[in-house]
Amino acid sequence: QVQLVESGGGLVQPGGSLKLSCAVSGYTQNVYVIGWFRQAPGKEREFVASINWKGTNTYYDDSVKGRFTVSRDRTSKMYDLQMNNLKPEDTAVYVCAAQTQTGPTTVAAQYAYWGQGTQVTVSS
Repeated sequence: QVQLVESGGGLVQPGGSLKLSCAVSGYTQNVYVIGWFRQAPGKEREFVASINWKGTNTYYDDSVKGRFTVSRDRTSKMYDLQMNNLKPEDTAVYVCAAQTQTGPTTVAAQYAYWGQGTQVTVSS
């Protein structure tokens, strides 16, 4: 079992920044990728960004490329999502997930373990 716990959500004005963190614990030997997804009210869950376990390879959805950065804390199993220049359309519940099999990192069905999510609201 792999456990994931997100933190860092909140309310921010348009153009502002937030950093989300995902703490990963449990049996992590088979984890290939940590992914970030988001789901806005009335919309389907969508891929945001992913990073391989070692933190050496990242991938972003076009909607966040250049604004969001995913990284791994070198001293712990913590994966951060730094979000800059936030827009109202970024408002959603953000969830991190662990992929334990090879496959497309943008597909939610490829992820076996999920956190509970943290709310991000971008509003003036």
